Formats: sequence, C-alpha cells, structure tokens
Amino acid sequence: MPDPGNTSYAALMRYGDPPGVDTVLWVLRLLLHASFLFLLAFGLTQYVLTEVGAPVPDHPRWAHWAIVVGGVLLGLVYASGAVFARTGTPRPRVLVWLAAVTVLWALLASAGPEFVWLAFPLFFLHLNLLRGAHSVVAVVAVTASVVAGQVLHFGDLTVGMVLGPSLGAVFAVAIAIGYRALRHQNEQRLELIDTLTRTRDELAASQRRTGILDERQRLSREIHDTLAQGLSSIVLLLRSAENALPGEPDLAATRVAEARESASTNLEEARRFVRDLAPPSLAGGDLPQALRRLCERERGVDCRFRTDGEPVRLPSEYDVALLRAAQASIGNVAAHARADTAVVTLGYLDDQVTLDVYDDGAGFRPEEVHARPDGTGYGLSALRERVTALGGRLDVESAPGEGTAVAVRLPLTREEPS
Repeated sequence: MPDPGNTSYAALMRYGDPPGVDTVLWVLRLLLHASFLFLLAFGLTQYVLTEVGAPVPDHPRWAHWAIVVGGVLLGLVYASGAVFARTGTPRPRVLVWLAAVTVLWALLASAGPEFVWLAFPLFFLHLNLLRGAHSVVAVVAVTASVVAGQVLHFGDLTVGMVLGPSLGAVFAVAIAIGYRALRHQNEQRLELIDTLTRTRDELAASQRRTGILDERQRLSREIHDTLAQGLSSIVLLLRSAENALPGEPDLAATRVAEARESASTNLEEARRFVRDLAPPSLAGGDLPQALRRLCERERGVDCRFRTDGEPVRLPSEYDVALLRAAQASIGNVAAHARADTAVVTLGYLDDQVTLDVYDDGAGFRPEEVHARPDGTGYGLSALRERVTALGGRLDVESAPGEGTAVAVRLPLTREEPS
C-alpha cells in the first residue's frame, strides 16, 4: 500500500502544479478533488430538492437544514486541507483532518442516501494518507459503511448493494498502487536528473582543474627548457667575459658576442612563447568569429552574438583581453545566473572598441563580490586588472532579479608609458 507521509499529504492536497511533479500525477489529484466536491454538491442539491422541499411529519424541517449545514461544513473542512497542507505538516494534523472528513461523511451518509457515493473519493484519501494495513482496514470500513447505509435507507440487502461498493474499493486500491508507481518513477527521474547535473558540473570542474594543471606543467617545461636555459647561458658567458678581463680582452669580447647572440636567440624564443600563449579560439580566425563560436558552443543559455560598427584589426592583446572577458562573463552566466538569454555585442567606435555581455538572469550585488580563501570569487577583479593594464575600463551593472551587464571599453589609440 502507498506510504505517503507528510510529503504525500501535501502533494495530494496541493491544487497547483509544483515544480518537478509530473503532469499525470497533478491531473489525478485534481480529478480526486473535483470528484469529491462535485459529488458533495450534487448530493446536497438533490437532498434540498427532494427532502427539504417535501416535509415529513415525523422528521422536522430543522433536521433537514441541519443536514444541509453538515454538507456545507464537510465541503469547508475538505477544502481547508488545501490551505494548511504543506510539506512537513505534522502527521497528527493530517490524521485529524482525515478523521473529520470521514466522520462528517458517515453522518451525512446515515442521514441521506444522496451522500453515500462520496465513499469512492474517500477510498483514495485513505489509501494515500494512511500507511500499510491501516489503509486497507479503512477502505474495508468505508465499504461496509456504504453497504450499511444503503440497507438503512432502502430496507433491503441485494447482491448489487454489496458488489458495487466492493468493486469500487478494489478499483480504488488498484488506482492507488498505480499512482504510487507513477510517483515513485517521477521521483527516481528527478533524482537521476539531479545526479546527472551534479556529475556534469563536477566533471566540468575536474576538466577545468586538469586543464589548468596541464597548462601550468607545459608552461613550466617551456620556461625551463627555453628561457631559463638561455638566461643561464647568458649569465655563464658574461661571467666568463668578466673573468677574462683585463688579461684576455679578445676572449672577453668573444664571450660578450656569444652572450649577445644568445640573448637575441632567447628574445626570439620569448616572442614565440608569447605568441603560443594566444587563445586557441583565435587561431584561424578573427575576434568576431571567435566570439560567435563561443556563443554557438554555449548550450545552457540562448547566447546571441552581434557586432556594431565597421570591424577593424585590433592588437593581439586586445583580442585576447576581449575574448577572455566574453568567456568569463558567459561562464558566469551559465554557472550562476540561471538566465534564459545572453547577448554578446562587439562594437567598433571611432576611438574605442567595446564588448557588452548582457543576461536576463538572477543578478547579484557587484559590491558584495570578493575573492574567497578557496580561490574563487576573483574573476571580476582579475578581469578588471587585465582591462586596466590595456588602458581600458570594466563596468558591471547588476541587481538581484534584474540581470547583469558587463561592459568593457578599450581605447583604439593609447599613449605608450614612458
């Protein structure tokens, strides 16, 4: 038998479609509530038309109106379950509510046959809100009450009076089992989605960490095998030249020439090294193409790219800085913003190039973002330092619930530092 607990009670009584609950389960709950209230309204209407309007000598009119009031009270008590039903509702309150609905129904069923058929939605209430054998006992008790009520009102016991409610009870048990299976399957699906999402995020973080470590090792090897070795050679040559002076000026001159040649070679190697540090995204294309590919690769957000103005050739450090700014901003949008749309705009003005990244996500308070001991939270400050070093400016505008706009401005003509 279903074991709902407090969460099932809240789910059973909740009229809205809460996030993550399958539509089929929502429809089944809605049908349960609708059937109970419809049968109650139908029974009250029929009772008023047939009983209240035709007084019986030994049955005073006030007694009829008391039954009508009881029916209205039952509807209010049933509807109150949707008001106080919340996840975490104490189970004693759940049982008191169920008992009140059942008792009121039993009194009405004993007073008029019009209310007997409310037992069918009551079957589902007991099957979903009681546990194990208790739900079966409750269904049997309600079925017996239906049979007894019919005998009381009609003065006779037939096979149909027993068979009808019994088949209804069996059908309700079968539906409740199917409802539980659907709900369990839905919970498993949600849990699987949550697990896959966490695994994907963990894998992406692991890949980023692995990439950073690999790049550090590569840079370490490059520096050790090229620049460090070259500088060591220059130091040794200059030391040899120093030792040769003043007794062996020709040898000293040779060593100085060799040091100069080694310095030139290492300078060219350093330039090659810097060129190799350019982002792979810029290989084989210009900055607009790299930004367009960045948006096309983003799957978690509807990312759109556009350009304003006539594109011009930018210094390589500008290309790198603007690409890094776009990557960092889109990465933050995908990881934190919970946005539907992001727009990347590259603008070419007369005296500056601009990059604007806007998203319609949750937003945040920029003044509350600080670097943390675990190494996170420094992205904006690092990006601002990169842009400032090029003579530009980085602005971030955001507020909770209002999205975020990141704006980068770089001058197209800069005075070189003296």
